[in-house]
Amino acid sequence: MAADTLKSTTGATGLRRLLLDNGALTALIVLVIAMSALSGDFLTTDNLLNVGVQAAVTAILAFGVTFVIVSAGIDLSVGSVAALSATVLAWSATQEGVPVVLAVLLAVATGIACGLVNGFLISYGKLPPFIATLAMLSVGRGLSLVISRGSPIAFPDSVSHLGDTLGGWLPVPVLVMVVMGLITAFVLGRTYIGRSMYAIGGNEEAARLSGLRVKKQKLAIYALSGLFAAAAGIVLASRLSSAQPQAAQGYELDAIAAVVIGGASLAGGTGKASGTLIGALILAVLRNGLNLLSVSAFWQQVVIGVVIALAVLLDTVRRKAGAAPVPTGTGNKGKQALTYVLAAVVAAAVMGATSLLHSGSSNAAQQKVGLSLSTLNNPFFVQIRTGAQEQAKKLGVDLTVTDAQNDASQQANQLQNFTSEGLGSIVVNPVDSDAAGPSVRSANKAGIPVVGVDRGVNNAETAALVASDNVEGGQLGAKALAEKLGGRGTIVILQGQPGTSASRERGAGFAEGLKDYPGIKVVAKQPADFDRTKGLDVMTNLLQAHPDIDGVFAENDEMALGAIKALGTKAGKSVQVVGFDGTPDGLKAVEAGTLYASVAQQPKELGRIAVDNAVRAAEGKKVEQTVKVPVKVVTKENVAGFGG
Repeated sequence: MAADTLKSTTGATGLRRLLLDNGALTALIVLVIAMSALSGDFLTTDNLLNVGVQAAVTAILAFGVTFVIVSAGIDLSVGSVAALSATVLAWSATQEGVPVVLAVLLAVATGIACGLVNGFLISYGKLPPFIATLAMLSVGRGLSLVISRGSPIAFPDSVSHLGDTLGGWLPVPVLVMVVMGLITAFVLGRTYIGRSMYAIGGNEEAARLSGLRVKKQKLAIYALSGLFAAAAGIVLASRLSSAQPQAAQGYELDAIAAVVIGGASLAGGTGKASGTLIGALILAVLRNGLNLLSVSAFWQQVVIGVVIALAVLLDTVRRKAGAAPVPTGTGNKGKQALTYVLAAVVAAAVMGATSLLHSGSSNAAQQKVGLSLSTLNNPFFVQIRTGAQEQAKKLGVDLTVTDAQNDASQQANQLQNFTSEGLGSIVVNPVDSDAAGPSVRSANKAGIPVVGVDRGVNNAETAALVASDNVEGGQLGAKALAEKLGGRGTIVILQGQPGTSASRERGAGFAEGLKDYPGIKVVAKQPADFDRTKGLDVMTNLLQAHPDIDGVFAENDEMALGAIKALGTKAGKSVQVVGFDGTPDGLKAVEAGTLYASVAQQPKELGRIAVDNAVRAAEGKKVEQTVKVPVKVVTKENVAGFGG
């Protein structure tokens, strides 16, 4: 009896130890099975390849961050370094005429240089890694904006093939991810610098006393992180066919999360390439599955935050249980390989059984429409969503809405997910018109009609474009402000988020409109990212240098409302403010007299017409190639009669 009890206890302990030692792998299997059960579209070949593509950039960044975290450091700059490297490549190859091969080498050198600067500041400048890499985060992003002048730069065609597929089905980004993962595993497990990372992370002082040149090793470690960031930036820009100066924002947090979820400790000394890959796949599966299930992007952030917290908690439990991972990969590799094989077999068997539950899940594809909005952190786009939802309800179609959060790469992922679901049609409000092109072309190949709303899509076919004319709106804004000032005065311009087509078009239209009023002088232009709080801060700062301005043009109402707050009693009296969009809060300010005018679009109407055209296109009916919804300058005199 005692022997049976001992045997049972030992078996339970062995199972518990197996789960603890392979917590990330267990979590990935559970997630895949759950998503397969909840969505019949998850297990399709196209969607699984999408998951791999969507994990690629995060995984490549995370492999570089693994080196840093294993050595008890942190690197917050990898997202900005990725954007800077891609921008350098695109700028040098397309605008400076540098041969593509040399441009690629220059981009890689940029990443390595950023890493070396980080390493130097940390090793010789004695700055904490958090501070040094936080500074590089800002410097890298700023240089990317300076070089690109805030606008995306087309990527060389020869390099853009990195975003394509081999044989028409195998994505190149996945191959790059696998290669970089193998390199990471080799460096960590088979090289002197890899062993040095574990030694430094385990006990830096002991490593130094044992003769290890810690400072030089840290230089190499952060240089490797910069190299991997450059590779990730090139892959990301290849997917988007353009270098986006605002690309990869927040990716440093995803990379760190992938490493931690994969079993590495922020205290240093542990971590491995396979764990990091699993962590990146967990994040990709979560986002992909939650998109397929139509879960709000806001809730997706909550879920991912919970997963990260649980991963750290699991690491704590594992350490207390004495199940710490083998750092250098020198353990029983045969047993580890067998664990992975068994996990794959179990997952495949369960997913195969689960897929039978969804054999008829795509029978209503013609009645499903996807809407990808550039952001929902703005009342204008919230109104587009409202109009779209009202029309979808009226027509009896199933509308799935996603929020790209002004991230072109995230929107590319969402559009790919829509395509793999086999929706009847897609409506897209692009973060950037060029960056949306490759994903829309994929939808074209799948025979899914795409309708653009508010902004067009370049280098791809759309069934219709439903939009207001941003350039015309900018011209009307210039005319309204100039005439209110009597054709003379000084003004400042609050620009939208750098790199977005809406900001470029509205700014270009305003500049064109001002040509008819030579007495109006623009004394300052600064971006405030379409955000009310930033509009307040930027306007407050500009007033210190230009206290006697006569007018303000803001490229949306949110920034205009922030400017009004900064102006205080001057707004609507000595300083005239013109906004753009005609949002409810903006119209209230027009009615109150603090906002002189808003170049009002009709966002609800945009949403309604876009969904109506998408449904008609899915049914094979004829739709107009371009549907223009007129803009109107709304002032206090006509605001009461404006329907919005």
